[in-house]
Amino acid sequence: MPVRNGMVHWPGDPPFHIERATDLDKGDAATVSHMDLGVHTGTHMDAPLHFIRHARSIDTMPLDATIGPARVISIRDKKSITREELSEHAIFAGERLLFRTINSEHAWDSDRFEENFVFISQDGARYLAERGVRTVGVDYLSVGGFKIDGPQTHEALLAAGIWIIEGLNLKGVEAGEYELVCLPLKLMGAEGSPARAILRRIQ
Repeated sequence: MPVRNGMVHWPGDPPFHIERATDLDKGDAATVSHMDLGVHTGTHMDAPLHFIRHARSIDTMPLDATIGPARVISIRDKKSITREELSEHAIFAGERLLFRTINSEHAWDSDRFEENFVFISQDGARYLAERGVRTVGVDYLSVGGFKIDGPQTHEALLAAGIWIIEGLNLKGVEAGEYELVCLPLKLMGAEGSPARAILRRIQ
């Protein structure tokens, strides 16, 4: 997602703000910007430390967690990503899965936080853990819901060693096989990080 002043953020998290600290147009020797943000801004990743004490931080993420083949799965359910629907997709161990929901159609159109976004239910998260997937990505700001299944979904995934990408822009992306590259900043000891994610269709 584009990162800009006024963009939507999780309620209670620090908002993003960027401004010029020095500016060529004001006679300074160079233009330098200053920014404030939470590490869960826009497209970002969660490390296990986000919900599990003394767990791995984002700088320890193995690169193969988010570089390599990935599958985009279209989700029909307009409330949550459930075990029942996931079981239709022959999910296997080691997969990188990105879930495209109705979030991609409307949730990012507003700078106002959408409380009723589609999320991974805690039972769906347990199913993904049972299947041994490598990485999951979702098309809004959290894998867990705002009103329910927030910590529970995160804990089920992170405790199973599943790396999480949140805030993906999957509008216009069709279901299918892709090559994924998603790299967080190497923030030492941090529980998450902004990331840049790209997909390239596998022919």
